[in-house]
Amino acid sequence: MAVDLLFENARIVDGTGAPWFRGAVGVTDDVISHVIRGTDHGLDADERLDLDDAVVSPGFVDTHSHSDLELFSDPTLSPKLRQGVTTEILGQDGFSMAPMYREGGTEEWAKQLGALAGRSDREWTWGSTTDYLDAVEGDGVAINLAMLVGHGTVRFNVMGMADRAPDDGELAEMRELVVESLEEGAVGFSTGLIYTPCVYAGTEEVQALAAELAPYGRPFVAHVRSEGRWLWDALDEFVDIGAEEGIPLHLSHFKVGGRMQQGKTDRALGLVETARERGVDLTAEQYPYTAGSTMLSAILPPWVHADGPEGTLEHLRDEADRERIREEITGWEIEGWENIGALTGWDGVVIANVPSEENEAYEGMSVAEIAAERSTGPIDAACDLLVEEELGVSMILHQLAETDVRAILSSERVCVGSDGLFGGKPHPRVYGTFPRILEKYVREENLLTLEEAIRKMTSLPARAMGLGSKGVLREGMDADLVVLRPEVVESRATFEDPRRHPMGIDHVVVNGEFAVRDGETTGDLPGRAVTK
Repeated sequence: MAVDLLFENARIVDGTGAPWFRGAVGVTDDVISHVIRGTDHGLDADERLDLDDAVVSPGFVDTHSHSDLELFSDPTLSPKLRQGVTTEILGQDGFSMAPMYREGGTEEWAKQLGALAGRSDREWTWGSTTDYLDAVEGDGVAINLAMLVGHGTVRFNVMGMADRAPDDGELAEMRELVVESLEEGAVGFSTGLIYTPCVYAGTEEVQALAAELAPYGRPFVAHVRSEGRWLWDALDEFVDIGAEEGIPLHLSHFKVGGRMQQGKTDRALGLVETARERGVDLTAEQYPYTAGSTMLSAILPPWVHADGPEGTLEHLRDEADRERIREEITGWEIEGWENIGALTGWDGVVIANVPSEENEAYEGMSVAEIAAERSTGPIDAACDLLVEEELGVSMILHQLAETDVRAILSSERVCVGSDGLFGGKPHPRVYGTFPRILEKYVREENLLTLEEAIRKMTSLPARAMGLGSKGVLREGMDADLVVLRPEVVESRATFEDPRRHPMGIDHVVVNGEFAVRDGETTGDLPGRAVTK
């Protein structure tokens, strides 16, 4: 029998966590057709590759991606692809690109998310989730992409950026939009409860929308209300929703943030185990760094965003409003609000990307350093920069402890997600998340076995997102494969020089086609929209 593609003389790590074995893997069309132990396979092939004892594994599944618009500018998504990522989950933190039906909403939504989702010159031609996924496939993309429907997106469609609870009619309309997107192939529902407009929602609203997942068995994915000062209340809210509605939960970028919570991972991990003992199907993801990254505008109190992007800029320009912002951030005056700047400290808030050349020199500088250079306070320095760049600024937050990162990564419930923002001088996780796990936490520190690390990148995230044909190297599964050399794999991306591709990842196959060959992107675009 002949197959299209045959990997011979391989160490097979199948994604389940089971020990590797030597053998061969055959691909026919877009499916894994053969997984054979040993060397006597008797197969003919149109193309054979002798891997010389390199590892072949399932393609990596990035459970937390912000490639929603970047994929139109760079359809190869080479920073992710060359890490071995073959499937990404979009629509994170409550921000999906669809559905979008609000009259005149496209421009405002794109501006609201510019620092998170990136910017694209492509005309925004879609309205529904189907339209968006069709646009992705129509333009072509190298990586498979699945989408969560975003809480913020459906709220914006119905209520704009209003800082209030919805009335019964508005809540019903939001629920209908969630169901519409699930029917059209969204693989779950996400929220980001530190971001506007999600932050304006009470528990009752969040739970009512998440409840629509129950008939589908799809996950509720959340950036909870706090990862720092109010962490315990935030986790309780999340778990209670899962318990009461009987829906799967997935916790975004699991962490204990800020000095006040560092060292408390045992308590946090205990909550995860307690939730599962209550019957809540709870999983989580983590990026393997002590720094996070998001929009700089997230430092602002929630009321500053309530009138949309233009209203935010007006508040920042108004001296009385600016004084109120300074007082509320400095004094922690808003109960329950994730006060990121105060939590992290301004020396730990580093600018990652600005749109203009005029301020490009600030990329890689902390807000404290910018403030000193401008002879002003750090809050004013950040606010001025947001005005000058019309909110399009992203930041890196140095707020975690390495001991906590290691403890969370060790949990069998936790998979790997990059959560990387493109552009400028980005967080190194954009280019380095997955190889860093293999280099640092497998080869150098022996925190994880190779098999367990690959499980965290393959079958565990695929299971958490309900992707039944991905994540395991088994006959009949999708032919998404990675060939890597664990003895040399290296994440070369650093905070000082973040835009460097890794070493030791030789080939990446997506749906049976080479997207990376001999360490270089092929330019082919075999990716698809994944809708179940």
